[in-house]
Amino acid sequence: MARPMTFDADVVIDHAVGIFWRQGFAATTPQNLVDELGIGKGSLYNTFKSKHHLFTLALRHYSQQRMDELATGLEGPGALKPRLREALATLAGVGEHQLGCLTVNAVAEVGMADAAVAEIATELFERMQEIFRSAIKRGQESGEIAATRAPAAAAGALMAAAIGTAVLAKAGTSPTQLRRILDAAVDI
Repeated sequence: MARPMTFDADVVIDHAVGIFWRQGFAATTPQNLVDELGIGKGSLYNTFKSKHHLFTLALRHYSQQRMDELATGLEGPGALKPRLREALATLAGVGEHQLGCLTVNAVAEVGMADAAVAEIATELFERMQEIFRSAIKRGQESGEIAATRAPAAAAGALMAAAIGTAVLAKAGTSPTQLRRILDAAVDI
């Protein structure tokens, strides 16, 4: 008879986000996960099936969290441009860390060779663009943002700025330089 699970799977997934974010998929071994998560190897495989499955669960969790934070940060009253700047900086980790974006890192590491990672990344990028598009449209309606560009095109440009800045952050570019890049992206 199997012993009952003595840990919260959601807490483990949340903690796994940090491990994979720091180390990447390939460099994270099942033993690293067992050691850092504080669960047994049997529990790892019985609950999460494989390192890869836990990785995809962690990516989905991370993506959902980030997009919820982005949507919340861009909703509500008040000036939009400062919130866009802050949202972009948060997405890229400017001044917080040099880890970049977990999803962008995963795509860079495994590319299109991993269909599950590609699907998660595509969903994240589509949702990010939709959140930006909606915010830009509200900014245009309020007159804060010029209506000279289509909201969808501007949203794509902001998404590209967020992804590019995340890569630059991971490469060690200074927070001051990253903020200048993001300021220019929002101003354009």
